[in-house]
Amino acid sequence: MLLHKAGRMVLLYDFYGKLLTPKQQEVMRLYYEEDLSLGEIAEELKITRQAVYDILKRSEQALEKYERKLGLLEGNSKKSAEGD
Repeated sequence: MLLHKAGRMVLLYDFYGKLLTPKQQEVMRLYYEEDLSLGEIAEELKITRQAVYDILKRSEQALEKYERKLGLLEGNSKKSAEGD
């Protein structure tokens, strides 16, 4: 089952979010959970829109890296599929 990017990021964040820096956690939460735009996040955090974009991209890359190394999401998905 392929998840769309936003859904996948939310799940990866659930598994690995605590491994991100506090700033990365905040940006991920505001973007994916609060559904704020890059501009709205920039305004709230008093940083540039480009900084928000960079933090978001680095955070997403870090979450994907953790998943490649640890495989918690994939393992959980397999368990769910076997339980059906």
